[in-house]
Formats: sequence, C-alpha cells, structure tokens
Amino acid sequence: METITTIPEVREWLDAERRAGRGVGFVPTMGYLHPGHLSLVETAVKENPVAVVSIFVNPLQFAEGEDLGSYPRDLAADSAQCEALGVDYLFVPSVEEMYPSPVATVVKVSSVAAPLEGVARPHHFAGVATVVAKLFSIVGGCRAYFGSKDWQQVCVVRRMVSDLSIPVDVVACPTVREPDGLAMSSRNVYLSAEERAQAPVLRAALDAGLDAISAGETDSAAVEAVMEAVVDRADLASLDYAAAVQADSLVSDGPLHGEVRLLVAARFGRARLIDNDGAVI
Repeated sequence: METITTIPEVREWLDAERRAGRGVGFVPTMGYLHPGHLSLVETAVKENPVAVVSIFVNPLQFAEGEDLGSYPRDLAADSAQCEALGVDYLFVPSVEEMYPSPVATVVKVSSVAAPLEGVARPHHFAGVATVVAKLFSIVGGCRAYFGSKDWQQVCVVRRMVSDLSIPVDVVACPTVREPDGLAMSSRNVYLSAEERAQAPVLRAALDAGLDAISAGETDSAAVEAVMEAVVDRADLASLDYAAAVQADSLVSDGPLHGEVRLLVAARFGRARLIDNDGAVI
C-alpha cells in the first residue's frame, strides 16, 4: 500500500492506473475507522481493480464550538486496517495541502442540504460538498462509496455530482450496526456508559416509525410523532428531529409514497448521533 500526502502525487498514481485500464474505487473518510468505514473499504476493494482511501479531518464542515479539535484520530491504526484489507493507496493530506490559502470557493447544494442537518448545522453541508468536490477533482473518475447512515450526505453528494457533471458514480452502502442496533459512528466514543445504554433508542424510534408505515400510516406528522414518543422515553436523549420524508427530496409533500426515509438525530451528552432507515410504500 502506498501512503501519499500530496495532491500531485496521488493524481499521478491514479491517472496511471486508469491509463492502464484499471478502474478506481474511492472511500473518502475522516479517519478513526470503525467497522462501518471498513465495510465501505471492503466493498471498494472487492468491486474495483484499484482502491484508494482518503483520511482528512475537514475543518470546513465544523462550525465554531463543534468538535474539530477533539475529533478522534488514530492514523497508525487506520493505516494498518486499510493495508490489511488490500487498499492500494492511502491519501493523507494535511490541511495546508488541501487548503494552502483561505478558501474563496464554496460548493452549496441548496435543495437537499437545506432541511434536517441543514437546519441543525447550517454550515455543515457546504463544507462537506466543498471537500468532496475537491477530493473528486483530485482522485478523478471513480466509484465513490458512502455509508447510508449519513443518508442526507449521500443525497447532497449525488445531487452535486449530477449538477456539476462530475465523472463519479456515488455508491450508497448499508449502515453497519452494533449488535443492539446502534449505528456505528466515530462519535460513539464520546458516550458515557449510561448514554451508550440508551443510544439504541434511535434504532427503536426508526423501527416504531417503520411499523406505523407497515400498518398503513402515510401521514408524515403521525409517523414523526411515533418516533418522537420513543426517543422521549430515554431521559438522556435530547431530540433534534425525527422526520418522515421522501427519500430523494428529503421533504414530505403530502401523503408518504414510494421510497420513504425516516431520519432521527439526538444528543446524548457531548455526542450528537444520527440514524435513518428506509421503506417503500
């Protein structure tokens, strides 16, 4: 496995791979890899002749007061896990490499980025879209793998790729969960023992919403009320939102129909966790 820290070098290597007829699979991450990340890496390795993983904690997607400085990092462990899975290239740029001067160009996806996380974290998706657009420009044509746990992020990236005609195929992979249903996240390490015991309430809320839909409920407000009631039973959870929306637009425009997504976000102490699941009506 080659570990690369500069933009010109990673471009040179990957352009050579494509000229040789080898397709590229790409997994962009912020590191501190857990089994959810590793499932994306395994899929990229399996489905592509060449697999590249990036590790970059992107300051643009953290607002003032968020956990940029304390965001968990373990490059040695990340590197060892990537090499063990058969990754060909590990791209680990510095902040100075990615942003050698103050950023003057920001990518904003106005529609699917606006609700939900867009309300709770107004600057987040502009930072995500900007760094992902830059990474796609650096890596070049590829298949890029994202976890469905961040469903809104998948929607934002897909819309950006479509609108800007970026030659990247965005692949959404299933959410990986702990045995008790908690979605795997780098921020789970922030949970105290008591908070960790209550955190699976997010999965329970989604299940309750899905059960309501299975029973014939198509009113988004009614489904959301069911999810909210479940989260309210966890005294350490502070609910940000529980939403039942159309999977592509992330809004409800009348009775739920077709592909639907249920999304929930809540705080447990210093940890803010998100989760989602889908259904077809």
